[in-house]
Amino acid sequence: MPAFAVRLVRLLPALAAVVALVVVFLGLIALTDGTGSGLAAWATTLGLGVALAIRRGRHRTWPARLVPFLPVLVAAALTATVCVPTVPTARRHPPALPYVTTQHWRLATGSRVAVYHYPPAKSGARHPVPFVYLNGGPVRGISELDHRFLRLLADRGHDVYAYEQAGGGRSDLLPMSQYSVSRSVRDLAAFVDRLGRGKADVLGFSSGGTVLTRALAEPGVAARLHRAVIAEPGPMDGPTARLTGHKGRASARGLAPATTGPRSTRLPRYAVAFGLMRLGLLTPGTGLIGQAEGDNAFTAADLGSDTASAYCARDAHRIPAEDTRRNFSFSPAASLRVQQTVKDSPSIASRLRRSRTPAMLMIAECSSQVRQWETAVLADDPAIRRTQYMPRVGHHMWNGLDDNNDRAAAVITAFLENAPAPLPNHPTREEIPAFLRDHA
Repeated sequence: MPAFAVRLVRLLPALAAVVALVVVFLGLIALTDGTGSGLAAWATTLGLGVALAIRRGRHRTWPARLVPFLPVLVAAALTATVCVPTVPTARRHPPALPYVTTQHWRLATGSRVAVYHYPPAKSGARHPVPFVYLNGGPVRGISELDHRFLRLLADRGHDVYAYEQAGGGRSDLLPMSQYSVSRSVRDLAAFVDRLGRGKADVLGFSSGGTVLTRALAEPGVAARLHRAVIAEPGPMDGPTARLTGHKGRASARGLAPATTGPRSTRLPRYAVAFGLMRLGLLTPGTGLIGQAEGDNAFTAADLGSDTASAYCARDAHRIPAEDTRRNFSFSPAASLRVQQTVKDSPSIASRLRRSRTPAMLMIAECSSQVRQWETAVLADDPAIRRTQYMPRVGHHMWNGLDDNNDRAAAVITAFLENAPAPLPNHPTREEIPAFLRDHA
């Protein structure tokens, strides 16, 4: 047997011991929910390793007794990297944007949210009803791409307000236990009240569409809404979240160039934390990393192919930069917490069927959402007056490519003005089965 093979065979027990200790450590992280920044799991693993090393070296001569401790030291060094923060543990909000003032409003719910106001253009027709934008995420800052679209709506006469939902962007964090889709609905009602201008038109995109749909099912909240635009909504409740089926036409996922930039998931601490949270082995309120630390660590590159999935396959090699590194903000733990509250919630269909607020549904051709999430809203909300199937765009419909922003703005403005729709009303409720069959 070659010499290198002999050495490798001799090293195998030590390597196996290192791997075993790392596996034990990860198991203890999950069992303890990362208590004490993972130090409880680390100390237990180290103690177990030392005890086994002492036992293995008991009948050896003195120098040889140290050999079983080497795998313990290596495993201790490797696992210690999971317990040491490498970013600030106090929340660092993105700096102010140069083109819009960031206001902070304390809502009646207790949430303190970052607010952006784009007044209507001085020339041309002005819409008397204030316009409120609910961005997606959930618990994500409003991207610069979205800010550009909001300015376009203001140029068309809308009095645009947008706020980053609690925990997102420049808004203050909540205790992890307080994040929920119901809290988001209450915050929307409180925000419209804080405007002090009567009812508001609301555009909810993606998870913001989920919040808006649930608001329409709450009579007390719906009474504050003048018109609702539900764009590419996520699942509205637990039964809808469990639906599987078609998605839209091919997205750029798997076709676009790999996302560049720093990734927190290349660091052991955050790879373990975010990975185990995503697998459901750590709770969003885990003791391994605090909410603020997780927000500070997470980067746009950590979203990976999720960004590409919001664009059509034809746009794979020209996906725009949605945000700057300085403005990007996403709370992975709070986002998972909100999503879980949607999955755990009972059906809202019976309440949604009593909705009377005029609404419009927007669906993208290359939607990455499950089609049944969208058609469930159409089927259960009798107040949806029109559906606009948006060709040549993915989930992020106003994306700055070609005339996509103008087309989305035209559809939204026409509905809010009760003007003829730029596109056919498609699908109707009667067309849902055919739509699911033909547009996947």
